[in-house]
Amino acid sequence: MPEAADARPKPEAVISAHAVTKHYGAVHAVERVDLEVQRGELFGLIGHNGAGKSTLFKMMLGLIPATSGEIFIDHAPVAGSGFRAVRRKIGYLPENVVFYDNLTGLETLQFFSKLKGAPLQDCVPALARVGLIDAARRRVREYSKGMRQRLGFAQALLGRPQILFLDEPTTGLDPEAIREFYTILRGLRAEGVTMVVTSHILAELQERVDRIAIMSAGKIQAIGSVQALREQMDLPLWFDIRIASEHVDSVRAALGHLPVSAIEAQGERIAVQCRRETKMSVLEALAALDGKVLDLHVREPSLEDVFFGFSD
Repeated sequence: MPEAADARPKPEAVISAHAVTKHYGAVHAVERVDLEVQRGELFGLIGHNGAGKSTLFKMMLGLIPATSGEIFIDHAPVAGSGFRAVRRKIGYLPENVVFYDNLTGLETLQFFSKLKGAPLQDCVPALARVGLIDAARRRVREYSKGMRQRLGFAQALLGRPQILFLDEPTTGLDPEAIREFYTILRGLRAEGVTMVVTSHILAELQERVDRIAIMSAGKIQAIGSVQALREQMDLPLWFDIRIASEHVDSVRAALGHLPVSAIEAQGERIAVQCRRETKMSVLEALAALDGKVLDLHVREPSLEDVFFGFSD
C-alpha cells in the first residue's frame, strides 16, 4: 500500500484546508475544498449567496464539523484537542452581529472580553481603533447599523488575535467608514495578522486583498491574485484614449487596422478593446501617432468581470 500523503500544512500556511466537505443530507454545501492562507496575508473569499462561504468559515472556526477532510489553523487540526488553545488567537466577526441593547459599547466589549478570556484593558483601545471611543458609554440601542458593525469588529479584535475571520465586515458602513476599515486592516497586516474577508461588494476587495478565492456551488473555482485571475481568464483590456479633436478621425482610422475587438468613440475620447496578447501592438501603434494622443489609460477587467467569468 502506498504511503499516505501528509496532509499537515507547510510551516508558512496559517490556515489550511484539505479536501474539506460538508453535506447536509443530500445538500452538498461544501465539496472537497483545498485552500491555504499564508501568514500575514489579507485573503478574500467571494461567491454568490449559498456558494458555501459561511459554511466554510464555520468549519474553519470549529463551530460545525466537516463531513470529511481536514482543516488546520496555525498547524493545529480544528477537530483535535489542541484547537482550544489556538482558538484564543482567532478573532471572528460574523455576518449578523447581535448585542444586548441595554449595555453600553464599553460594557459590551467587557462582556465579550470575559467570554473570550481576553484582558479587560483591551476594550478601550479596541473601541478607539474602530472609531467608537466617543460612543463608548452610549447604549447600543442608540447605535446606528454602521456603529453596530464597528462594535462587532472591535469585539473581534479583543485579545489581539493573530488570525481574523471577517464575514461581510463592511455591511452598513458608509464609503468613508469602509475606507477607514481597510486602513485598519492594512495596519493589522503590517503587524503580521492573517485575515480572511468575505464581501459581496467586489469593488472593495479588488485593490485591497493579496489573493482571492472564488466559490461557486460549494467548490473553489479559482485562487490567486486579482491580476493572476485576470490573466488566467484571458479577459480583454480596454484602452481609454483622449485625442486632440482635429485628429479623432485619423486616429480612429489608424486603430481600425489593428487587431482590436471593439472601438467606441465619443467626442475626443476613444475606447479600444483588445485581447491581452495584442496589448503591445496597440501601444506601439499609439506611440507612433506623433503627439495626437493627449492621454492614455489602460483599463483592466474588474474583479466583477473575473468573478462572473469563473462562476457562470
